[in-house]
Amino acid sequence: MWFFFEYRSKTRFKRYTFVICYKKDTDYKKDTMHTTDNCKKARLAIQDTLDVVGGKWKLVLLTVLMDEKRRFRELSRVAGITPRILSKELQELEQHGLISRTVLDTRPITVEYAVTPYCETLKEVLDAMHKWGTVHRDRVMHGQ
Repeated sequence: MWFFFEYRSKTRFKRYTFVICYKKDTDYKKDTMHTTDNCKKARLAIQDTLDVVGGKWKLVLLTVLMDEKRRFRELSRVAGITPRILSKELQELEQHGLISRTVLDTRPITVEYAVTPYCETLKEVLDAMHKWGTVHRDRVMHGQ
């Protein structure tokens, strides 16, 4: 059942109308781990996908890691991302099983990241996004 709430405010010069729409009894949150109950409440496979790979950096990181495994600093440099944000994004991708983290026994200790076989299932999606992005960029650059 959907509920709507409308608030109207009249000021001296303008009238504002705010409409808030929410679904009752939905406790699904973006930052929660995916359980069967949460996924049933979400009801949309695209929303589930965006919850996992959405954001500014996750798809960039996955694309870089698809080529080869990378160390933390190298990944930070190639992707152009700060170490703090990179650490957070890599941790989330690891929690979802898209990348693996390997601590190497070296001095100083280094960490390598690589995509998992589960992440390989996103390859078609990433290829399609790359193809569309190339066409879109050409269209924008040539004014079509």
